[in-house]
Amino acid sequence: MIGFLGTQLDMGKKRRWKPTPSLAIHDHFNVHRLELLYDFKFNRLAHQVKREIEEISPQTEVLLQQMDLDDPWDFQEVYGKLFDFARSYGFDEDREQYHVHLTTGTHVAQICWFLLTESRHIPARLIQTGPPGPDEQTPKFDIIDLDLSRYNALQQRFDQLSREYSDQLKGGIETRNVKYNALIDRIELIASNSDEPILLLGETGTGKTELAQRIYTLKLDRRRVKGRLVHVNCATLKGPDALAALFGQRRSYLGQAGTERGGLLREADGGVLFLDEIDELGWNEQSVLLHAIETGRFYPLGSDHEVTSRFQIIAGANRDLHALTAAGKFRPDLLARLNMWRFTLPALRERREDIEANLKFELARSERALGTQVGFSADAHEVYLKFATNPATPWTGNFRDFSGSIQRLCTLAPRGRITRAMVEDEIADLRSSWAAATTDTDFKLVQQVLGAATADIDPFDLVQLAKVIHTCQNAPSLSAAGRMLFAVSRQKRKTQNDADRLRKYLQKFGLGWEMLANSRMDCD
Repeated sequence: MIGFLGTQLDMGKKRRWKPTPSLAIHDHFNVHRLELLYDFKFNRLAHQVKREIEEISPQTEVLLQQMDLDDPWDFQEVYGKLFDFARSYGFDEDREQYHVHLTTGTHVAQICWFLLTESRHIPARLIQTGPPGPDEQTPKFDIIDLDLSRYNALQQRFDQLSREYSDQLKGGIETRNVKYNALIDRIELIASNSDEPILLLGETGTGKTELAQRIYTLKLDRRRVKGRLVHVNCATLKGPDALAALFGQRRSYLGQAGTERGGLLREADGGVLFLDEIDELGWNEQSVLLHAIETGRFYPLGSDHEVTSRFQIIAGANRDLHALTAAGKFRPDLLARLNMWRFTLPALRERREDIEANLKFELARSERALGTQVGFSADAHEVYLKFATNPATPWTGNFRDFSGSIQRLCTLAPRGRITRAMVEDEIADLRSSWAAATTDTDFKLVQQVLGAATADIDPFDLVQLAKVIHTCQNAPSLSAAGRMLFAVSRQKRKTQNDADRLRKYLQKFGLGWEMLANSRMDCD
């Protein structure tokens, strides 16, 4: 047995119960050796307790171990000296069983004992003793088992709670994409334990705004924040009013009577400031924002006095911030501050296995908005799902396109039933919209890869080549790009050599897979 001398409880001849001597009076638990730690100031008491134990249990060897503590409530000192004691003790688990007496010593000492035994620096079980009850003769004696395998039910409760938080971040959607689920699990861990900035990257429409709102709700539930979520669309902060909108403005600004403005940063005090499209924020605003994030203080326009606002940051961006920094359009020090926790949301075309679950979610959301039940007919559901999950369907606007499509179908559905004809019309409209949007950008996309040689390409080939370049830039491999580009014809072939077909096509224009895969950042 190892334990501290009870400088109060072990003192006095008439005390009914003394924790350290009581260790030797339990018939079911024989203590062969007691290592009694004591401070030199209590040397006399230590020897007194030693004599008492030897009278009660002559077979118990009591070894006095002097351990002087300047401050028994100083965690660093107590843990350090107990750690050194454990390192030098020479435990022999093959020959002896060890126990630590928790009852004596300060609360700090008890915490240190627990940490050292739980980490197996001291290979022992913990003993808790207590005085006997009014009608009892034998003092209380309990062994605390630190075998964590016996607490599986408790651990399962924590795991279940963690899953609930992850489901909350996913909006209750049963997603199956491995990459996305791993990303959400990591965000749940970070949002629950860290107050540092979170940077959400990804194409437009990948769900950054909704995810930021869910992160805020999670932080609120975990009591990481108390204030509100303030959503700032940085793309709208242009011109002379940008600084005033962010940091506030005094009525006397510019020497004339004006409007008093508190500023968005003040509104976020104690809560979360979501800086959406932060890649659109002006250079001056970036400078002042960096100081406010780092210090929690800033000057409203027209004020000689700093104001204080403590908030957590979530930032969203569509473009590559490192590329913008290299181009001198984004401050590198601000990026370094925001880049503590960075997450890139995958595009919808990279999560096709999640489309069916998101379809159910969008239907339920439309039903709540419309106040009526809406559903697909069986054939309409099959046609739409086949189109939505087809590798050739680009979903250029990601979930924004997808959500808008479902909302249109639900709103126009006669008697709440979405028919196959409606689905076919919606698919035609989506394809027409995407074709119109890509026409203006095809030449620019090809030009960024081929340069002046683009002028020698026929308009017919230009559209096709632009599609191939875009697919290659967003596919994880040459084979994956081939499967997307030849999604229809490959099903009619006995041998599906998609990668070889794509490689030969690229060679016609002097292009290779590596060149296109590495050109995405330049295009962004």
